[in-house]
Amino acid sequence: MRVKTEEKRDAILAAAADVFKESGFEGASMAEISARIGGSKGTLYAYFKSKEELFVAVTHAVAKKQIEPALETLDQETEDLEATLRVFGEKAVSFLCQESTLQTQRMILAEAGRSDIGRRFHEDGPKLGMQRIAAFMQKQMAAGRLKQADPMLATLQLCALLDCETVRPMMLGLETSISKPRIKRMVGRAVETFLAAYAPH
Repeated sequence: MRVKTEEKRDAILAAAADVFKESGFEGASMAEISARIGGSKGTLYAYFKSKEELFVAVTHAVAKKQIEPALETLDQETEDLEATLRVFGEKAVSFLCQESTLQTQRMILAEAGRSDIGRRFHEDGPKLGMQRIAAFMQKQMAAGRLKQADPMLATLQLCALLDCETVRPMMLGLETSISKPRIKRMVGRAVETFLAAYAPH
């Protein structure tokens, strides 16, 4: 009976991250990943049942480390809602505009129509982040800093505003890089637009 360890799982994720980065999702193979860790495919499948499951685990492991500081911004008590949203937005957009993040998003979109990888990725990653943001929105509504509304809808609309000038152009190759000062200005416009719609009367 194989004994699973966290150290082994981390080693698999690290090796898989390299293979997916080099070969893309379609070009990557479980055989190549198992060879990188010096084990058998049987060992690999003991931890992850499929290449899709492994890929999603890799993306979440990387994203959690990078997006957590942005989400933690929302956990801090503050009465300056605009400043909090700006800091959150700048941290989140900076991560989402990294080339490695964009590459991962492109792979997920390419595979989403052929498998359930898009749903898996969303359920165990972005959906959880959205729920945390929505909880923050709910708290701000209760405090009277935002007007009463559907907190999840407010979350989706804020994220769309943050995305439209930054992540989307990068995904399409219309932009190859966005400087920190530009991100700051773009996020500022998104937050201003959001607050114009959701500020209490």
